[in-house]
Amino acid sequence: MDSAQEIENHIFRLQKPMNDVIERGDSSVQQFYRDATVFVTGGSGFIGKQLIEKLLRSCKIKKIYLLSRCKKGQTIQQRLQNMLKDQLYDNLRSRQPQFADKIVPVEGDVADIRLGLNEKDWKKLTNEVNIILHVAATVRFEEPLRKATFTNLRGTREALQLGRECTKLKKFVHISTAFTHATKSRIDQEVLEQFYPCPIPPDTMIALAENVDEDRLNAITKDLIEGWPNTYTFTKSLAEEFIKTSAGDLPVCIVRPPIVLPAFYEPGPGWLDVTTLAGPSGIYLGGGLGVIHLYCTSENSTMAIAPVDYVNNAIIAAGWDSELRRKEGKTDVPIYTLTKNITFGDIVRSMEKNGDRYRPPAAIWYAFIFLVPNRHLYKFLALFINYIPAFILDIICKIIRRKPKEISSFVDIYNKLDKLGVVYDYFLTNDWMFKDHNLRKMIERMSAEDRAIFNCNVKTIDTEEFILAWGIGLRRYIMKDGLLNTHNANRNQKIFRVIHYIVTILYGYALYWVTKTLYSLAVYAVSMFL
Repeated sequence: MDSAQEIENHIFRLQKPMNDVIERGDSSVQQFYRDATVFVTGGSGFIGKQLIEKLLRSCKIKKIYLLSRCKKGQTIQQRLQNMLKDQLYDNLRSRQPQFADKIVPVEGDVADIRLGLNEKDWKKLTNEVNIILHVAATVRFEEPLRKATFTNLRGTREALQLGRECTKLKKFVHISTAFTHATKSRIDQEVLEQFYPCPIPPDTMIALAENVDEDRLNAITKDLIEGWPNTYTFTKSLAEEFIKTSAGDLPVCIVRPPIVLPAFYEPGPGWLDVTTLAGPSGIYLGGGLGVIHLYCTSENSTMAIAPVDYVNNAIIAAGWDSELRRKEGKTDVPIYTLTKNITFGDIVRSMEKNGDRYRPPAAIWYAFIFLVPNRHLYKFLALFINYIPAFILDIICKIIRRKPKEISSFVDIYNKLDKLGVVYDYFLTNDWMFKDHNLRKMIERMSAEDRAIFNCNVKTIDTEEFILAWGIGLRRYIMKDGLLNTHNANRNQKIFRVIHYIVTILYGYALYWVTKTLYSLAVYAVSMFL
């Protein structure tokens, strides 16, 4: 058996406590969702897809309504069919072959008034839905403020209005982010599971987005979001403020996940989709393929993360726990935060220690990565380590009319990498102490069965095992190589290493020769004018 498959099988065994009890269906959380009709926004996104899978696999759900919109010439039914082809659903498919019959897409758009739903669908939802899981959001940090407001803030307002009109509503779960109030003024301070003041009333912000010219709105965005690093966290904070001020007696709770990374062990080790590559997963993959050798961050830079399966377990459990709190007479809106800290050094050390066990055969060069904490030094080194070699390789690929199918151009990779570095820089160079009192209390209230089925205790995750699962997921779900030929990959790495050292020496000599020649020409040119 390939060593990569052995890692996968080892991590699969972490499912045993869950599998031993999940089929009984008699735990408290499972009973809360039994025969429920659920409405999910953002169900086609990274979190939403796995949330739907886990709900159907773990609970006897009656029906899931999925908010969807036509996209790229596909109807909502076609989009659903394509989504369900994902390997994510293979385990569920083997257990419940007809599970897709429980998923009903309804056409709409979270950024539109009344979620873009027609009157018939709106009425159907208000008559049938028991639980609303509001996952939809634009997570692009650089999103224009108008679009971020419509999607993240106004979308929440419209979803809450739907909840108010639902005659059988048991719970409204709003998915926020741990970084909602990770403002500049709170760097190195505690961020509690509570509401914080916002600089502008949510209704005012919606009115601005609806009535102010977009160019003018873009011009004042920097002043409007002062203290927040981007429009994403700013509008998510306003969405929370809207819930605080207008939810009234709706049964609402909020879940704040951090940077959401691939699954740890369910439904399969390291499950992820291509959308996650515009983040840490892309850096991990690029390093493993021998494409990325330099990144601007410190070895000790901390990322507040959580695997997507733990996030969705927390979302599901929070619905049950917040209802339990209401029955105890607690009328506040509970907020649940889950975060685990890992560093880029953890990832690099794991790759160095365990790389031979899961190295991808698709690697195109010797795999190593340098972490450079100083951005000015990084830009200098990137010119010689990234851009000049990339430019040369792109020319060679054009001449021979061949290039690796995984990439568009080498220069484009590094342009995207640098843009990604700027986007994440705020979160990687600063720290906050995220408190998770409500989450820990919820875990304590859960039965042993529910803790096994809906494991959301990120503090117990073995960092090295998770990074292994992450690497396995990149191979299984992105490179789709069947976790085969790891031995050949290691053999190729030995060859690449020798070639790398030879090329580096020749490249260094060429740079020396070019620099020396340019210097001589410069001296000669100056002497001609003196």
